[in-house]
Amino acid sequence: MNQSADDGVIAYIGLGSNLADPSRQIKSARIAIAQLAGVKERAFSSLYHSPPMGPQDQPDYVNAVMCIATDLPPIDLLRCLQRIENEQGRVRKGERWGARTLDLDILIYGESIIELPDLIVPHPGLTERAFVLYPLHEIAPHLSVPGKGDITDLLAQCPMAELEPMD
Repeated sequence: MNQSADDGVIAYIGLGSNLADPSRQIKSARIAIAQLAGVKERAFSSLYHSPPMGPQDQPDYVNAVMCIATDLPPIDLLRCLQRIENEQGRVRKGERWGARTLDLDILIYGESIIELPDLIVPHPGLTERAFVLYPLHEIAPHLSVPGKGDITDLLAQCPMAELEPMD
């Protein structure tokens, strides 16, 4: 899929949840993102079940990836995603990789490589996280990740491990 479109820049968003009915959280976030002004949904992956990163004393995650076309600048898109997280009960405790109702990450924003205090794109963990790469590949099998390479090559270096597609 091209990185730009007539209706804006093509961006990919990672969605994750492991609290308060994670599948419902992901589905609600999908609707909320698609309803943002300046955003049009282009594709949505299957849901995937994965063990937590970091502390293991938390529930497993449900993950997905969404492709959108947007005319929002990346930092504005980030603020909109953070508002959706907050509206769905996200509490930021400062702990890394802790349990959460919703986590929304801008994975890719067109061809851009962004390094700001609040936003790094492509997402820094994208290349080593099966729960990102497999759903991303599902909806964009010919994608080239800016500064990282072809999605198929990245996938070959990242075993599926305990990641499982959900029905």
